Formats: sequence, structure tokens, C-alpha cells
Amino acid sequence: MALSSLSLFLSLRSFYSARPILPPLLPKPRAFSSNLLRSHPHHFGAPLKASTEGAAMAQKIFDTEEALMVSLAKYTADLSHKFSVKRGSFSLVLSGGSLVKSLRKLVEPPYMDSVEWSKWHVFWLDEKTIPKDQDGCNYKLAYDYFLSQVPLLPGNVYAINEALSAEGATDDYETCLRHLVKCGVIDMSTASGLPKFDLMLIGMDPDGHIASVFTDHPFLQEDNGKWVTFIHESPKPPIDIITLTLPVINSSAHMAIVSTSGHQAMSTSNSVKNSGDLDGKMPIQWVSPEGELTWFLTGDAAETVGEKCV
Repeated sequence: MALSSLSLFLSLRSFYSARPILPPLLPKPRAFSSNLLRSHPHHFGAPLKASTEGAAMAQKIFDTEEALMVSLAKYTADLSHKFSVKRGSFSLVLSGGSLVKSLRKLVEPPYMDSVEWSKWHVFWLDEKTIPKDQDGCNYKLAYDYFLSQVPLLPGNVYAINEALSAEGATDDYETCLRHLVKCGVIDMSTASGLPKFDLMLIGMDPDGHIASVFTDHPFLQEDNGKWVTFIHESPKPPIDIITLTLPVINSSAHMAIVSTSGHQAMSTSNSVKNSGDLDGKMPIQWVSPEGELTWFLTGDAAETVGEKCV
């Protein structure tokens, strides 16, 4: 790494270390300069595709949620080892909801002592514009069930800055991602020029939306080069939510979609069976990662999908 890049990276690390992973009493971080943001031109992502087109897709079906969590822990730990050896870092994107609770096996043996936690860099798929210690915040959920129990470096947890406006937090997070790509912490897709996260762990709501990409939302089919965007008048409160864009989601090296309850069954089934016709369909049907897509299914979700995920 060149000296100038190293200096920049250490400076950024110091800046983000000011955002500890403890939810209460966070100091107000300073925002990046908008001029700095404009100095890095946006890249245009590849066209969005259906979930069964392009991606290497596999399904893992389990009789119990406990068995699913055991497999998900091994899957995550194996990828952590792979990228820690390959690049010296492991970039993980988390969503909210029940997905985070499915990671609890990682805080148990053998993973607590064998995973190289210092190599982890944790990001969020989306986040509500509410305080980090408030119920409903994806950060707080991840902290309560996972982050507080593993020895991650505080500077490697990149929370979205809710102290800024939705637009300011969006620009701040995108600028952070661009610098981490430049420094090699996050890989970059040679196909699209977008950040290529090592692993995205994605939960799915009953209506088939992922992140904060909602059905029929105007930006669902947009490809304007943005890495991060924000949603005004979200179908779910609060009104403003920050989210990664679909082109960035689809640039992932590995993606795991976890569906564990009966209320998710219909959206899971539809995302597989109707993926060829996307007009008016659910956001999950637009998911087609550049790398590998793995479904972790149990309960009614697996029974509904049957063998159609293969």
C-alpha cells in the first residue's frame, strides 16, 4: 500500500473509531466534505437481473432453525477464513430483523476462538434514521444479539451516522465505502466498478422486500451509479431510511438469503417461480449477485419452494 494511501486509511480509521459500537452516548461525528464526495465519480452498475439468471444458486433446507443456524455459522466462518487469507480482511454486510438472531452460533465454540475477528469489517444493508440505542434500529439489533459478544475492532464497525440528515448520512456512508474500496478493505468488482462485498447476509420480509428496497418504489429499476441512497416516505416507519442500492447488492461475491418462518413462505416461493417476469414483482426477484447465492431455508418457506430453488 502506498504511503499516501496508508496515511489516508489510518486517518479514516481514526475517524471511524470515534463511533464506538456501544449504542448509548455516541459522540456526534463530523461529516465528510461534499467536495470530497464529488471527487470520486460514480460508476454505473450492470443491469439488474432476475434471481435465477446469472448467479450460481444453491439451496440449503433444514428441518429446524437450530440446524440452519449451525450451517449458517460454518458458512460464514469458512468465508471469513477464505477472505482473511486471500486479502487480509473480510467484509460482511448485515441486514436487520430475524437474520441477526440467526448468527448466534458464531458466538459459541468453536467459532468464538477460531474466527479471526480482527479481520472483520461490518457494514449495514440499510438503516433507519433513529438513534442507535432505540428499538427498531438495525445497529442496536446487531449489537444486542451479535456484535457485543465478539471481539471485533471498534473501528471496523461502520455504522450509518444517524446524527446527519438522511441525505447527509447517505453521502457520508457512500464516501466511507469509496475510501475503503480504494484502500483495499472492500474488494471492487472489475465487471461493474462497484464495491464487491465478500458476504451479504440478507433477511426477507413477507412482502418480498430486501434492504429498504420496496415493491414499486421509483428507484427499484434505476441505475444511476449511486452506491447508497435514501428513502423518503418509506412504507415502514420511520419516514427516512438509508439503504445500499440494488446494483451494489448484486455486486456481492457471496450472498445468503435466510428465510426461517412460515410468513415468509409465499414471498420466497414467488421469488423463485416468477423470477422471469419482473414487472411489478417483488424486490427479491431482482436479486442476482455477481458471485454465489445461497438460500438457507426452513419450515414452511422450504416446503413452499420445494425443489424450485435448485
